[in-house]
Amino acid sequence: MTPDAAYDPNNVFARILREEIPSARVYEDSEFVAFRDIAPAAPVHLVVIPRGAPPTSPAGLTEADAGWAGRMVVAATRIAAREGLAAGGYRLVMNCGRDAGQAVPHLHMHILGGGTLGPIA
Repeated sequence: MTPDAAYDPNNVFARILREEIPSARVYEDSEFVAFRDIAPAAPVHLVVIPRGAPPTSPAGLTEADAGWAGRMVVAATRIAAREGLAAGGYRLVMNCGRDAGQAVPHLHMHILGGGTLGPIA
């Protein structure tokens, strides 16, 4: 997947948004949906995805996306608090491209917590 890849409306997250694939949703509003990751990398591992057809990765973000991208971070922090992660701490992660571990070409954010997390680098 390249940072400028065309959006695939049949990617797994688009299909989750259309409820063609089931997910364990923990949050949804008019802009975002959050659900439990099917292959958790932490005791609590959630994925936050924007509705619609966002850029395929963070590399595709532009100044015009600043509003909703900022609201996505705010939504993620509220979701983390609802999940009981605020006191112990949590990590917000956006991967960009295959080498960084991005598996789905639909911009998304991971919320990781629920225990001591290892170092990033």
